[in-house]
Amino acid sequence: MSILKALSYINGEWLDTNRVKTDIINPYSGERLGTSYFASTKDIEQALSSAQQAKKQIAGLSAIERSKLLTKAATLLEEQKDHFAKLISLELGKPLKNTRDEVSRSIETLAQSAEEANRLIGETIPGNVSSRGQRAMAMTFKVPVGVVLAITPFNAPLNLICHKVGPAFAGGNVIILKPAPQTSAVATAFVKLLLEAGFPEAGLQLVIGGVEAGKQLVTDERTNLISFTGGAAGGEHITTSAGLKKILLELGGNGATIVHHDADIEQAASLCAKTGFSNSGQSCISVQRIYVHQEIMPSFTELLKQKVEQLVVGDPLSSESDIGCMVDAQAAQRVEAWIQEAESMGAQILCGGKRNGASITPAILLNPPKQAKVVCEEVFGPVVSILPYEELEEAIKEANDSRYGLQAGIFTNQLDVALHAAKELETGGVVINGTSNFRLDHWPYGGIKRSGLGREGPRFAIEEMTETKMVVLPNGL
Repeated sequence: MSILKALSYINGEWLDTNRVKTDIINPYSGERLGTSYFASTKDIEQALSSAQQAKKQIAGLSAIERSKLLTKAATLLEEQKDHFAKLISLELGKPLKNTRDEVSRSIETLAQSAEEANRLIGETIPGNVSSRGQRAMAMTFKVPVGVVLAITPFNAPLNLICHKVGPAFAGGNVIILKPAPQTSAVATAFVKLLLEAGFPEAGLQLVIGGVEAGKQLVTDERTNLISFTGGAAGGEHITTSAGLKKILLELGGNGATIVHHDADIEQAASLCAKTGFSNSGQSCISVQRIYVHQEIMPSFTELLKQKVEQLVVGDPLSSESDIGCMVDAQAAQRVEAWIQEAESMGAQILCGGKRNGASITPAILLNPPKQAKVVCEEVFGPVVSILPYEELEEAIKEANDSRYGLQAGIFTNQLDVALHAAKELETGGVVINGTSNFRLDHWPYGGIKRSGLGREGPRFAIEEMTETKMVVLPNGL
């Protein structure tokens, strides 16, 4: 693969001259991959101005035009599938097993957005349910919010861009995309693909930058909606600084999965091993807390340990690797410190937890206290904790005792237990006979409490990214 460049795309131009730049580093090997060029304050002002000016042009595109462009983008991404999978692995350290899946999901997300572009329908509402409106009629239809600011994270750098760009464009909006600095080369390549598909230049601005760039974009009144995926602290800052505009937040979690005494423990252990450590645990719905009934604790724990120890940790570019590395050495050092804290507070390390640069071997902790960061905060690393319980209500109470509420899972063969847990668990989604880490991209995805506001999934995101306009006929037709 050639030397990588991450560039801002603003007002129809790729910007690399006289810009602050930083190296793009492969987190696994430490190899320099290329250069990222940061947008200046002046560049960002130009992006905002250009986006504002393009609102009517993009809104004027017909639904079928927007749908065709998104379909074309999906087709091109299918053709370049291997290229993007390798690029994500290089820049993020995510194994090819996972990045190939991410690209496939991204293709689906674009295709689903294309379909939803043709479903922006309204309704007629009679007035004669009111004594004052015997002849009146109202009609509703969807209009774009205007400028959508999409701020995306590093952990799924392609699919989470698609989850914002696809619905935003389907709804007739202009997009300003600010990707995570750690994976800005992926974003650059994807914007080039969108332009190749025929996306109007005016409809898309790409801003490469860090926290300060984000602040400038968030606080500007020319952004009409902010769609942010990232940490809870970042989400809280946006809500307090954005002003009066729509905000969609897909934030973190510390996913709980309950394994009841009647569960298929083979299935439960297999899925917990797979979904607790994929992408080195860098997923907001990654399995983090596993509440296991005392009756099956010994057998489940031994089975999970066996399956985790079978996971292959190695080069992300190897098709054999199940786990690559974390996004950088600093992230790995933080996770290492959290594991050590849990051990000092009484947790037993059953396996893993050894760091080498940005890599950490998958760790299982037994019975850390609830005050330990690995339990009460979002680890975002390759660590799961096993926590015993005696009564189901106890497990549900402990699972709910969290500032987060994204997704949860429960393994049981009793329908009443499953439905009770689904009702009582305080999360945006509950997975029955699966872990917290399961998502299909067209489903309404999001959380409560510190896990976010609103829902993703093309159909549901478009609802948020459009406004309902009402036309009133006081005297009817």
